[in-house]
Amino acid sequence: MVRLDFGNSFTDGRNVLEKIGERLPVTLTLNILSLLLIAGVAIPLGVLAAVKQRSFLDRLTTIIVFVGFATPSFWLALLLMYFFGIKLGWLPISGLYSWEFSSLSLGGKIIDLAKHLILPVFVASFGGLAGFSRYTRSNMLEVIQQDYIRTGRAKGLPERVVVYRHALKNAILPVVTILGLSLPGLIGGSVIMESIFAIPGMGRLFYESVMSRDYPVVMGILTIGAFLTLLGNLIADILYAWVDPRIKYS
Repeated sequence: MVRLDFGNSFTDGRNVLEKIGERLPVTLTLNILSLLLIAGVAIPLGVLAAVKQRSFLDRLTTIIVFVGFATPSFWLALLLMYFFGIKLGWLPISGLYSWEFSSLSLGGKIIDLAKHLILPVFVASFGGLAGFSRYTRSNMLEVIQQDYIRTGRAKGLPERVVVYRHALKNAILPVVTILGLSLPGLIGGSVIMESIFAIPGMGRLFYESVMSRDYPVVMGILTIGAFLTLLGNLIADILYAWVDPRIKYS
């Protein structure tokens, strides 16, 4: 483990680290895009739901949360593949590239890759969008009732400044914690996602290795997953100091 020497694969005799290195960038790209989508959509949605408590928007997000938590990701993936891929023919349903990818221009390659990523990234993010919007809402509701928020409004500060500069920075700390801890969950979910969409990532490699009892590859992927879990915790700790100036690391 210290020398990153996980031996050779039982199936083809290749070095385990080389096999993982070929698949890891794909899985990390999917997970990073999913986290960015979750943070970019769920946090503003949770803030709006808290500021407009008991409004139509708040009730709508509550319904979305229940649907998001209750929907199995593999079922949603199959449903979207049938509707957008087979029924409408708008999006590809497997792989990362089209057959003619190498002959496309740079812009065509970017568009082709984006089309292949839309469904996997959305499905991987759907449950997280529901959960993180609810976490943000509950934290914001607690913060906006504090005395310093009333003071800011009484001083005549714009509502946007009160909400996003003063309230959100204090409410987002628990969300940052959950974001950091969600990285291993996304990697674990990529096993199902990459298998369904036939994406050549680390999750699909893990599934194939388990099915073929390729134990060196399985142990190597588990070790990489543990390292990424620690890395997610470290990133969350670093973000604490950036989000909340009261936290200092010396």
